Amino acid sequence: MFDKNVLISFALLFFTQIVVFFQINGQVIWPFCKNHPWLLSLMGVPISYLFILGTEYGYKAYDAIWPIRLAGFALGIISFTVLTYFFLGESITFKTGLCITLATSIMLIQIYM
Repeated sequence: MFDKNVLISFALLFFTQIVVFFQINGQVIWPFCKNHPWLLSLMGVPISYLFILGTEYGYKAYDAIWPIRLAGFALGIISFTVLTYFFLGESITFKTGLCITLATSIMLIQIYM
C-alpha cells in the first residue's frame, strides 16, 4: 500500500530523525552545543510534534501502528548512518552495513507489502 499519506508520514519521520540526530549528537559535533545543552533540549517540543504528525499520517495510510514504528526505526537507522559518516567520519563496517541492509529491507516491506 502506497499513497500520499505514506509519503507524508515517511518524509516527516525521516526529517524528524535527522533533527533528533543533531539534538542528541550536536554536543559531539559542535563545541557550542556541548557548552549549551539546554538549547538542544528546547528542540524536544517541536520534535515530539513532528513525530505525532508522522504517526497520524502513517496511521491514516495503514490503519495500524506497527508499520509506522518499524518504518520510523528503519528511517532512523538510515539517517543516523549517513549523518554519522558525514559529520563524525565514522566508517561503515560490515556489521553496520548489514544493519543498514536490514533497515532498508524493513522499509521496503512496509512500503510494498
